[in-house]
Amino acid sequence: MSRINVCIVDDHNLFRKAMVRLLKTFRKIDQVWEAQHGKELLQLLNKNKPDVILLDLEMPIMNGVETAEYIIPKYPDIKIIVLTQHDSEKFMLHMLEMGVHSFLLKNSNPDELERAILSVHEKDFYHNDLISNVMRKSISMRSEKPLFSKMAELSEREKEIFGLICEEHSLKEISIKLNISEKTIHSHKANIQHKLGVRNTVGMIKFAYENGLLL
Repeated sequence: MSRINVCIVDDHNLFRKAMVRLLKTFRKIDQVWEAQHGKELLQLLNKNKPDVILLDLEMPIMNGVETAEYIIPKYPDIKIIVLTQHDSEKFMLHMLEMGVHSFLLKNSNPDELERAILSVHEKDFYHNDLISNVMRKSISMRSEKPLFSKMAELSEREKEIFGLICEEHSLKEISIKLNISEKTIHSHKANIQHKLGVRNTVGMIKFAYENGLLL
């Protein structure tokens, strides 16, 4: 796996500087950049393109929500992990639906932070207990009936790939397992997302929870 460039965006200087030092100890991390708020991040993106952004929510000038809303459509290849002290299910679900790739509480241990960065870079998503709880809560918020008919639209190969993605296999791992090219897996994934009416891997996982395909 290629080395990963990361940017930490947080207005608390001590926390941000400590995070920079920590990130530089992770073996797969290459460049580490920092920004105090969303506006400073956008200026940085004119010169540098991180693979992963660790994004605080409560910042002056341009907060985390505003920053994510701007970055997700403009830089779809950048993965966003939201670092937060809050665990409001409705708020987290809103941001996951927006397109962020995971959430971590700020008191998470360094090992989990490293796993999360590797996972969103390689698998487009990091699945932890915090995310699972939010996804389960989303079931009780649904007013519509499960959309099993959408699953029926998938081919057998697409169902197989959908299941492997939900089991947290990377597209490269799926390619090896099914003995087909990674380019073909990307094409199947795009078709699955179109048929299910979701935009990304997070949407696929959410669909699986809401329709009883993940418990």
